[in-house]
Amino acid sequence: MLPSLNMYRLWSYGHNKVHHGFTSFSPIDWIWRPFTPEEYRARSRVQRFVYRLERHPATCGLHYLLRVWWPGMVRFRPDPKLRRTRGFRAAKLGTLAFALAAAVVAYRFAGGPWGVVAAVLVPFAVFNWFIALFVYLHHTHPDVPFFDDRQEWSATIGQLHCSTVVRCSRVTELLTHHILVHTPHHVDTRIPFYRLEVAYADLRPVYGRHIHEYRFRWSTVRGIFAACQLFDFDTKTWSRFSDTAGRAHS
Repeated sequence: MLPSLNMYRLWSYGHNKVHHGFTSFSPIDWIWRPFTPEEYRARSRVQRFVYRLERHPATCGLHYLLRVWWPGMVRFRPDPKLRRTRGFRAAKLGTLAFALAAAVVAYRFAGGPWGVVAAVLVPFAVFNWFIALFVYLHHTHPDVPFFDDRQEWSATIGQLHCSTVVRCSRVTELLTHHILVHTPHHVDTRIPFYRLEVAYADLRPVYGRHIHEYRFRWSTVRGIFAACQLFDFDTKTWSRFSDTAGRAHS
């Protein structure tokens, strides 16, 4: 994960313990947690503008950068009682050393500052966009709820009902390691990527009515981003920014 400037041990902790332990239970699993209309209206203009950028398919990479990479990796301070805290520090230092070394090599042998941009910063930005988009599609859909009440949420609901299966062409699924066939990965993280499709074929006949499946099309993706902007945790319904603006003026 070094070329993406992600710290593996910190990513592993957030992915395995937080995200998979409490999928879509937003007080703990903060990944792509939506604002409620009330939270959105209470934010400053700058904060609302940044949130809108995060909720647009062209600029969604900001979400991973601002909500995951920076607070969850760079600035993350683990509880001293946790084991392997030295591994967290080593991951940060190792990633920093790689970034500095790659920048020096790119500056020296790939055209100075523009070499650093092309060889270090652009891959980092591209990774942020791809992982933000994929994780968004994994867990955001007009029919997928988020929870903030522990009594309403369960691990079964989180893993099975709050993850999606997005089918693509055979070539695309091969190039992306079938990662958009995501529900089997949440049912059992031990399933290797090359068995996700087979695992889904076993899940679908029994649990298909609980799984959200659709075909990847950019028109569909844009529609999801347009529909899933603000979320009411009480009614489990999505609304658009325009709906909030209308209520604010009324």
